[in-house]
Amino acid sequence: MLFYCRVFLTFFRNSLIRELMFPANFMIQVVTRLFWFFARVALFGMIYTEVDHIQEWSKHEYFAFMATGMLINAIVEAFFMPNCAAFCENIRTGKLDFALTKPVDSQFLVSMEKISLAMVSQLMLAAALLLYSLYNIGHTVSVMQVVLFLFYVVVAVAFFYSMMITTACTSIWFGRNQGLYDFWFYITIFAQYPRSIYDGHNPGHIEPGEALQFAFSWVVPILLVVTVPAQAIVGTLTDWRFAAVAILAAIGGLAISRAIFLWSLNHYRGASS
Repeated sequence: MLFYCRVFLTFFRNSLIRELMFPANFMIQVVTRLFWFFARVALFGMIYTEVDHIQEWSKHEYFAFMATGMLINAIVEAFFMPNCAAFCENIRTGKLDFALTKPVDSQFLVSMEKISLAMVSQLMLAAALLLYSLYNIGHTVSVMQVVLFLFYVVVAVAFFYSMMITTACTSIWFGRNQGLYDFWFYITIFAQYPRSIYDGHNPGHIEPGEALQFAFSWVVPILLVVTVPAQAIVGTLTDWRFAAVAILAAIGGLAISRAIFLWSLNHYRGASS
């Protein structure tokens, strides 16, 4: 474990050096994230001037949900997105050979080698929005709520990581899979909204929103992994089935993605083949 900690710190130092070499690029990324953050907050701020609730979510409860989603997204994009993109490119160019010869677990190496430090700005903004929202909700947040929140954030990150590394492994057969990455983004956009947004209004018919809600709650629980930690921190988590499904999906996703990663490496033929 100490060995992997030292390796990770080396990766972090190398990433910091890369960012310092191109400060203008770093600032552009930070400004882009700032614009995206304030645009989303302003949009829903205007929506809540017209309504008091969106389904059961009040204004500050929804902002807490938004902050949770931003926090999870920032972690995934900071640590895993650049590495999965590099993994695909290394497969195409044959540079993956060098990673496989290193005395470290290959999945750890290809998952953590690069860190996008510009995403730290989104982490800070998300944390500030979450604290602001909880303050305005008005009730005291217990230690158990904080523990559950952090636990379910880890669950969400694990779930999205398993999806991402599984998608990256397809490059071994497809060469380039940019289309699959686009598909991944389009699918995960559903996680930007609470599960209850997709509730139907006619109990006698299955509406399109309910079909999406079922698919992304019980088949691929994208809606749950963000909704559950947000409900935990604002104190509205009452259906523990959703929490159980999110945990099982993360554990199962990690196990399956690990198996797919190892199986994919067995089909990798290297630069010379």
